[in-house]
Amino acid sequence: MRMFRGTAFALTVAGALSTAFQPALAFCGFYVARADGKLFNKASKVVLARNGTTTAITMASDYQGDLKDFALVIPVPTVVKENDIHVVDQAMLDRLDNYSEPRLVEYTDPDPCAPPMQVMPMAMPQFKAMTRNRSDMAPDLGVKVEAQYSVEEYEIVILSAEQSDGLQTWLTGNGYKIPAGAGDVLASYIKQKMHFFVAKVDLDKMKLADRNFIRPLQVRYDSPKFMLPLRLGTVNADGPQDLILMALTHNGRVETTNYQTERVPTGVDVPLYIKDHFADFYRALFDRQVARSGGASVFLEYAWNTGGCDPCSAPPPALSDLVTFGAEMGSAPAPYMRGRPYMGGGTFITRLHVRYDRAHFPEDLALYETGDRDNFQGRYVMHHPFTGNTNCPAGIDYRRHLAERNDAELQHTAELTGWSRTTIRDAMAQSGEAVDRRSIWERIFDQ
Repeated sequence: MRMFRGTAFALTVAGALSTAFQPALAFCGFYVARADGKLFNKASKVVLARNGTTTAITMASDYQGDLKDFALVIPVPTVVKENDIHVVDQAMLDRLDNYSEPRLVEYTDPDPCAPPMQVMPMAMPQFKAMTRNRSDMAPDLGVKVEAQYSVEEYEIVILSAEQSDGLQTWLTGNGYKIPAGAGDVLASYIKQKMHFFVAKVDLDKMKLADRNFIRPLQVRYDSPKFMLPLRLGTVNADGPQDLILMALTHNGRVETTNYQTERVPTGVDVPLYIKDHFADFYRALFDRQVARSGGASVFLEYAWNTGGCDPCSAPPPALSDLVTFGAEMGSAPAPYMRGRPYMGGGTFITRLHVRYDRAHFPEDLALYETGDRDNFQGRYVMHHPFTGNTNCPAGIDYRRHLAERNDAELQHTAELTGWSRTTIRDAMAQSGEAVDRRSIWERIFDQ
């Protein structure tokens, strides 16, 4: 049977009619690689901006199949107005994704025999912002068409329903193929008095625009509920799915109230060879974190004011991008803080990564702003050793600690990924990092 996938947290249907380690104290590294969302199969990206009681959700679909069969069903807490539905440039979402991804950075050790230098505090890099009713009733089914819109390449219907059987019958009768098992999930949303945002692609409009891909769709609404619906996305899934959620808020880091929010390990020293294998490294690290959590945790990968980063894997988002996503600045901040220009604006980004299925995530994500604006990033560090003359006393001590550091890098990598220590040791040797055949940790354990 052919499977259709779309945005992970929404129900994709076929439309047959028209279509553990402590972070290092010092950052300031040189960014060399990032772990982007493409590392994970069946991964969707969502930007969720929260401003007071207004929520804007921007969804990037990873739909696979013929576009004429694409349709999307999203639970929303209220009837969405036409001017609150937008189509967003994919590149804009990708920029925010690149900016917040886990990253690999590298340092070069200083000359241990050189006299200590006076280090002056450095200002963080700054980036300039770039600018750039109708209703119909089906009383026998208990389904009401609250509104219908045509927005760019999307044809949109907003529905309310009294019972799931009637909603399924309405969708099926209007050319949508509903996957088995959707009834129970739809019924739970109906009990919450949720509405259903149904979107499908107008192929004629896409042809006129000379496009063969689906652009991200944005929905805005006003509601005290701060949540992201997940459960419909599990109905027609053929296994666990990854969701990258980038939350833009004013009051600090976002967490879930109904699931454990954990931080990915960060500030960890890793061997030099990881530079060419960072994608494999981070994928294995995340797989291991999910397994250790029992598969029911949400993971924090990044939390930072959008005005800066250290190190930056991409320029911070432009003000025009933030406004497009719905993260309006609100009241202007004080222009100076402690004598320095205020860099962060009013917007804070939280990047959450969740791998979910129906068994481990029976509820939607309930979110809240913690008020915590402390910085966090998934960050992994390579150290290039100093290769000059190290015959001074400090240099001899440096060489001794270098061997210990290499041993620790091996142990960290094995612990984070589950990879064989022998495999890691051989890869380190090929990249020129000498490692004792029996690491310092193994010697301590033997004692």
